[in-house]
Amino acid sequence: MHTCDIAAPPLLAQLVTKHQAQWVDFDNIDAWLAGQQGDQVLLFAGDPVRFPEALDVAVVLPELQRACAGAGRTFGMAVAVPECAEALALKFGSQRWPTLMFFRSGHYVTTVSGMHDWGDYFTRVSQALDAPTSRAPTIGIPVVSNTASASHCH
Repeated sequence: MHTCDIAAPPLLAQLVTKHQAQWVDFDNIDAWLAGQQGDQVLLFAGDPVRFPEALDVAVVLPELQRACAGAGRTFGMAVAVPECAEALALKFGSQRWPTLMFFRSGHYVTTVSGMHDWGDYFTRVSQALDAPTSRAPTIGIPVVSNTASASHCH
């Protein structure tokens, strides 16, 4: 996916072009998760007109990355493609904007939503990096086709 193909505010695009973040959408989310090693943070910015603090988070995220690395905790960054961010966030049960969603080696960990004062933000991100993997807060009801030929319930 090329950066020029993504319609995004410049501050979001800068995370990809300047800070080595990756764009994530429905076409590459599975490969992104499968290819992970260590901690990753996926930014769900939302519409910056409705959620102006999303652009603040886009500016602060690289600073949080540097501060955490200085404290011995590194993480990679990714940005949800704006046009599909809402639907992609729902896949993981997130409905707050903006949200930093944490993953470790392809497994969901937690989220930190909203914009915060620096000290609070650093603390929340540090806690997220120390948290164990968990189940994403989705409804958890499997969707099964009504045209399935046989039931595989146990």
